[in-house]
Amino acid sequence: MISILAQERLLGAALGSLFSGVVIFEQRRDIYKTIAPKQSQIKSPIPRKKFEFAHYWNKSVDQIFGPAIEALSSRR
Repeated sequence: MISILAQERLLGAALGSLFSGVVIFEQRRDIYKTIAPKQSQIKSPIPRKKFEFAHYWNKSVDQIFGPAIEALSSRR
């Protein structure tokens, strides 16, 4: 049989673990609540105009430097 002292220690360890778990859960939930709105602001979609500009920029660079790249790669 388990002595009274061992039972008290076991009960204290169980209650301490439960209390620590609740405190950690609450802290993580509070941290998540403060971070979640900021992440939704960061992940805003790229405006269409910027995407179009990048597309046309890449296309013009390919047209300008395309023949030079082909000439250099054919010299192997």
